[in-house]
Amino acid sequence: MSQPASTLSEAPPSNRFALAALLLGGAAIGGSPIFVRLSEVGPMATAFWRVALALIPIFIVSLMKKERGPKPQNLSDYGMLVLPGVMLALDLGAWHLSLTMTSVANATLLANLAPVFVTLIAFLFFSAQISRIFILGLAVALCGVVILKGGPAAVGNGDLSGDGMAMIAAFFYACYILAIGRLRSGFDTIRIMLWSTACAAVCIFPIGLIYEDHMLPATVYGWSIVFGLAFISHAGGQVAITYALAYLPPAFSSLTLLLQPVVAAILAWALLSEAIGAMQALGGAIVLAGIMVARRG
Repeated sequence: MSQPASTLSEAPPSNRFALAALLLGGAAIGGSPIFVRLSEVGPMATAFWRVALALIPIFIVSLMKKERGPKPQNLSDYGMLVLPGVMLALDLGAWHLSLTMTSVANATLLANLAPVFVTLIAFLFFSAQISRIFILGLAVALCGVVILKGGPAAVGNGDLSGDGMAMIAAFFYACYILAIGRLRSGFDTIRIMLWSTACAAVCIFPIGLIYEDHMLPATVYGWSIVFGLAFISHAGGQVAITYALAYLPPAFSSLTLLLQPVVAAILAWALLSEAIGAMQALGGAIVLAGIMVARRG
């Protein structure tokens, strides 16, 4: 990686612009549980189409770009470009599998422990400075997620093995965020997304063939769901997050993504007629408060 982010073709924005991209990305990904739930194919097949179809808009944008960032120069660069895709494939596979093994509340909550893993890994292995205010904001936001998902009682209703699988998904997503954050010091957003998305598709496809009875949606409605998941949640959400990671710390970025369960609850109310009670509203407000506190740190 021969050039820093400031020399790439993307002009450095203000932190507010990068934060807006991060929030939009988190909101776009927040719709993914709804798409997965509405999908006509199984969880692994849905995960494959999520990344495979997302390559279409990402590739088109890469062709339209007049200025290209630096290219990989050696095996180390290629390995770093492949790594996020492997981590993303493991994350999607583990999380989608956990949805079939434990309660939806547990799977969603535990998969959103990624900020904890990001903070710990960044502190232990990358000597990142973590302030007390950030830790407080992280704790507040995680408490909000627990309340949003129905409180401690709802969390206790899952299957232990499924809960463990959801936590594994959180660990792999943390690794994905950290790998993207490291790559953004040398490569532009579209190059990273092309490599990571293509690699994830290659990794998930054989798992889908083994795990699922069929891979193809049967109706136009089924295809519209996987296209929506691919274009909105991945091509839209992940591209925005990858862009923002060039300008915002990975630990804070992962914390902001706790907006996902809030967005998922709102969409479930709007599209699936799932009621939002006082506890869910309170949990969402606490998540937002925690993010605001952490930003000050």
